[in-house]
Amino acid sequence: MSKLFVISGSSGVGKGTVIKEFLKRNPEFKLSVSCTTRKPRAGEVHGENYFFLSREDFETCIEKNEFLEWAEFSGNLYGTQRPYIEEKLSQGKKLILEIDTQGALNVKKIIPESVLIFILPPSFEELEARLRGRHTETEEAIQKRLASTKSELENSKYFDYEVINDSIENAVQKLEEIMK
Repeated sequence: MSKLFVISGSSGVGKGTVIKEFLKRNPEFKLSVSCTTRKPRAGEVHGENYFFLSREDFETCIEKNEFLEWAEFSGNLYGTQRPYIEEKLSQGKKLILEIDTQGALNVKKIIPESVLIFILPPSFEELEARLRGRHTETEEAIQKRLASTKSELENSKYFDYEVINDSIENAVQKLEEIMK
């Protein structure tokens, strides 16, 4: 039976790692492919990692109302095409969509039967430690992420489920309980 699961969470919470491990154990689930206007990185494949679109093509899709949700990050556009999702669901796929909280809430408005799952850190302090532990961002960037985390946590109350990522094993187990 087809079903759309939308997974969100703050930056640094480990949602990508949790989803990757979940998919390894549960191959009947598929990760949705989003669209972007950014250039492909080495090894990325069109239609597998992303659908790489020109800005003009992306904007045409916006005008035609073809996106369930879309947003701009760092000068690039990202979005989830409605026809792609509808096609996969009509094929009976169990689909996972990994997007930001605002996008997730938009998807829920358009596809009310979708299941929203929010991945939480064990604590705000743990999240801050994880972000700092990456050693990939300036103090200013870390503070910006932490500030946006607070509003994302506020939006999490509109989600169907919350999963605390205190360990990958526990988080994957909880996802399996919810999604099966």
